[in-house]
Amino acid sequence: VTMDVKTAVEAAKGGEVQFKVEKAGVIHAGIGKVSFTEDKLAENVRAFVDAVSKARPAGAKGTYVKKVSLSSTMGPGVSVDIASATAN
Repeated sequence: VTMDVKTAVEAAKGGEVQFKVEKAGVIHAGIGKVSFTEDKLAENVRAFVDAVSKARPAGAKGTYVKKVSLSSTMGPGVSVDIASATAN
């Protein structure tokens, strides 16, 4: 919820992604639509994983991104190879 609707709309059109984080560290985010090409979805996954990695707290130890899965809103998850999700 925002009082500045104009700024919120501009941010959304500019590609800003909203995400939810569960207590266990699971992150939920929309990274594309069914109509997107495979290349565009892969680009979005890499960009999102990169953004999450850059936001890593300085004191965080160990592997920060352990698993990546994709699913439709109500569909089953499909595992994504971590190396391909983090490759530039």
